[in-house]
Amino acid sequence: MTPDLTAPAFPGAVIAAARDAAKSYLRIAETSEDALIETLAASALALAEQFLGRALIVRGFSAVMPVSRGWQRLDAAPVQAITTVTGIPAEGSAFALPADAYAIDIDAEGEGWLRVIAPGTAGRVRVAFTAGAAAEWDDLPAPVRQGVVLLIAYLFAGAGGEAPPAAAGALLRPWRRMRLAGAEHGA
Repeated sequence: MTPDLTAPAFPGAVIAAARDAAKSYLRIAETSEDALIETLAASALALAEQFLGRALIVRGFSAVMPVSRGWQRLDAAPVQAITTVTGIPAEGSAFALPADAYAIDIDAEGEGWLRVIAPGTAGRVRVAFTAGAAAEWDDLPAPVRQGVVLLIAYLFAGAGGEAPPAAAGALLRPWRRMRLAGAEHGA
């Protein structure tokens, strides 16, 4: 995911469910560690998303992109909807681009695409969109959930300098999204 992509926080219910799964795995019954485990759950989910190259939980994203008449891919997937495209000029206020000033597409792989046909004074655009593979923690595939739980346990143990458990990577790898360099829309 690029630096111009704003990834929002995970929903509280997802963090709580990941916390509870990790506590069960770690056999922790008391609540004194809940805040720490919730912080670690958010970190583990973000690490899993980076490794997988996809948004796990459906939520709203924002990306700032240069204006281009060629198709540009949004960096989070699978995209559910592209909601707004705002023009950002070098000087002055941002403005909503009219619908006929740009084209959007969501392909069969869930990749979101944008091209700007008539940018007006905009040199860049801000694209708001919704992306994610699952609405809730329980909607994620069991191996992905278990991989995240192993990452939470690894972070909880404070394994300074040690690599994350290989089992976490093995559980997540089948869902990893790979891209070919230079792949273009419609190619």
